[in-house]
Amino acid sequence: MAEETKPLEYINEVILKKRRSNEDWAIRRKQQLEERAKRSKHDNFVIKKPEQFVKEFRDKELDLVQMKRRGSRVVQRKRAFEIPESKLLFVIRIHGRNDMHPKTRQLMYSLGLRQMFSGVFVKANDRIVKILHKLEPYITYGYPNFKSVNELIYKKGLAKIKKERLPLTDNNAIEQAMGKYGIICIEDIVNEIANVGKHFKEVTSFLCPFKLNNPEKALQGKKKRYSDGGDTGNRGAEINELINKMN
Repeated sequence: MAEETKPLEYINEVILKKRRSNEDWAIRRKQQLEERAKRSKHDNFVIKKPEQFVKEFRDKELDLVQMKRRGSRVVQRKRAFEIPESKLLFVIRIHGRNDMHPKTRQLMYSLGLRQMFSGVFVKANDRIVKILHKLEPYITYGYPNFKSVNELIYKKGLAKIKKERLPLTDNNAIEQAMGKYGIICIEDIVNEIANVGKHFKEVTSFLCPFKLNNPEKALQGKKKRYSDGGDTGNRGAEINELINKMN
């Protein structure tokens, strides 16, 4: 007995056209991505001329000389850093490292400012004043009020807990790490920072540097002092306005 033949299944012409169209689009998209990757790789590859290397070297050596000069003037300008009510400073890195000498970069790293638009709380003392003078072309700083401290810690506060960066959302974790200093919650951290308490150093070591937003039109990119119409150096209480724009 002959086997019964099954009728052929016909596919609608519209479906076939759509399938071919999708296949063609996938091939074109793949080609576009490959070309984009090639262009990106080519654009990032830049051959520097010898003059550029010489210029970069001279800029870094000049930065080292200027840094030493600024450090030698600390004693003469010390009064400008005296704070009548609080010793608290907030420091923000606002410039990169293209012309930065390795020794300048090392000082920057000692404050924890490894990235652009990162900020840290520091206690004003002779050592910090000297460092801030040396780093003046790359940073801006001032005296944060309680509102700025509170909002920074609540919005962007991260803590180093077991070699991980974790948001300050768990008071139990804070108590386990800082309970021996009488600090058991985020409010205690805010108060310790704002009042420059006796465990200020331990709290600032517990916190990660704050990653701030790039402020649109708030910075002009000038390495002149803020008092001379630039961006860098001591802003006094006006640092709070910049913190508000970057938080």
